[in-house]
Order: sequence, then C-alpha cells, then structure tokens
Amino acid sequence: MIRITGTLLTVALLALALTVWRWSVASDELASAQRVIGTLSAGIESRDKAISRLNSENLQGQKREAALRLMQGRASAGALTREAQIQRETDANPILRDWSAAALPDDVIRLHTRPSFASARDYLDWLSARDKLPGAGK
Repeated sequence: MIRITGTLLTVALLALALTVWRWSVASDELASAQRVIGTLSAGIESRDKAISRLNSENLQGQKREAALRLMQGRASAGALTREAQIQRETDANPILRDWSAAALPDDVIRLHTRPSFASARDYLDWLSARDKLPGAGK
C-alpha cells in the first residue's frame, strides 16, 4: 500500500512538475506574443498616421490644383478678351491695320531667328556671339 501510495505520489509530483513546466513555457510564449503584438500595433499606428498625412497632403494638393486651374481659366479668358479688343481696334483703324499687316523689317526678323542647337554649349556660344558691340572706331 505504501508502495502504491509512493508511486501515486511520484506520478502526481511528475504530473505537477510537467504542468508547471508547460505553464512556464506557455507564459514565455504569451510574453513573446505580447511583445510581437506591441511591435505590430506600433507599426500599424505609424502606417495609419502616414496614410492620414498623405491623404491630407493629397487633399490640399487637389485644392491647390483646383485654385490654379480656376486662375488659369480666368487668365485665359482675360487674354482672349484682350486679344479680341486688340483685333477690334486693329480692324477699326485703317492705319494700324496696314501697319500690322506689313512685313517686319529685316533687322527685327534677324533678331527673332535662332539656329538649331545640338547642345546647351552651342546655345551659350550663340548667345554670347550674336550681340557683340562694334569696335569704337567703327
């Protein structure tokens, strides 16, 4: 009987030790999982803040774009109005109409001509060479 009681007591102690060991492993896993959850939660919170900031910037950009488009429309309408007024005044005044229909003088045409450039250096060379002042004796 003592032997059976001793065996049962040993088995109970082993079961208790196994349960305590499993409890320790489970609590370590729980702590590790809680750390992972904390890290992931911080990442999600950071991502949500970034999304909110980007949405806000996008909305502000859309508002600025709409304002610029409105300003562009107004500027285009103003330019068309001015162009129409200039055309009406040109058509109403025969002297101005004849002057605007005449060809530009050769010197003015020369000022507006531009050769084709292969590089920025060619353009800079052309700019520096085209308007050189004549010598003092000429």
